[in-house]
Amino acid sequence: MSDTAFNQLVPFLQKAEGRYLWIADENLLSAQLSPSDNIQVITNRIDLEARLLNQGWKVFFSDYDFSIIEDNSLDSIIYRVSKEKPVVHHVINESYRCLKPGGQLIMAGDKGEGIKTYFSKGKKLFGDGQSVKATKDIWQVTLHKLKSDKAEPLDDKDYPTLRVTVADEQFDYYSKPGVFGWDKVDKGSAFLIEHLDQFLMTLPEPPKNALDLGCGYGYLSLNISQLDIPVTASDNNAAAILACQRNFDRYPINGKVIPASCAEGISEKFDLIICNPPFHAGFSVDGDLTDRFLKATHDRLNERGVACFVTNLHIPLERKALQYFHQAECIAANGNFKLVRLTHKA
Repeated sequence: MSDTAFNQLVPFLQKAEGRYLWIADENLLSAQLSPSDNIQVITNRIDLEARLLNQGWKVFFSDYDFSIIEDNSLDSIIYRVSKEKPVVHHVINESYRCLKPGGQLIMAGDKGEGIKTYFSKGKKLFGDGQSVKATKDIWQVTLHKLKSDKAEPLDDKDYPTLRVTVADEQFDYYSKPGVFGWDKVDKGSAFLIEHLDQFLMTLPEPPKNALDLGCGYGYLSLNISQLDIPVTASDNNAAAILACQRNFDRYPINGKVIPASCAEGISEKFDLIICNPPFHAGFSVDGDLTDRFLKATHDRLNERGVACFVTNLHIPLERKALQYFHQAECIAANGNFKLVRLTHKA
């Protein structure tokens, strides 16, 4: 799916002169651009890193860690704004540090995504800027760094720092901005854990290992670890990997945390797979995401293994799952979520 906002930035990447940095996130998974030697790329998505590396780009996978960039060293930075405000504020702050005096941060986004507010705040930090209304709702904005003295940064919620954000009777959970639902327990995941004992009773035998597919900061993984089996947690988001690894180290958890998109690159088979799949990619609803998580579960689930998905009621998971599984059964539901049990055999 083409992203209209990102399309406003493509000409700047194609005619880049000087030292450029491109901040690439999940909105750009369909981007196909010829690489340039003078453009570095930072992305927080492992699948986007793989795609861009395959295209020949010079890419760094991290939680938007700009420490590889020296102060006052870049001519331009290109950025299609992200979903989460602290992420955008972090990128604007770090761009101000990294750009030369006279350098420019070129951004694009939808009015409903806050692009006009980001421009207004960024202009106060940078000193100058221009905005162009590209379509009815899409704006392309440019911030010009007119000064290199210390200015008041935007509030990024202390973006780089892991901190305990939520707790329950069993665990304190480290998380940070940049992780989906970073400062709360996801209600769907909590619903799964509430019914975990009921679900485990349907297993033909106790599981010997487990996979948390799309682990976030590790809420499901930590709770599943109480089964005293090895747990593998995977996610495609760098911030999620950092937070989940901290939680694994803290307790410690018998298992490993692996950056992977839908378990890509993981060869191990599992007796138990748990998943609270996303259905948004960037700002867009992506129906293919559910299919990708189902196929990954099919490929990684042992022949006699069992998977449990928790999804919103409106997601037609059972119908989609029957492309990959012999049985897809809803075992619990409330007004918002349902738990679906998946098996290769009846």
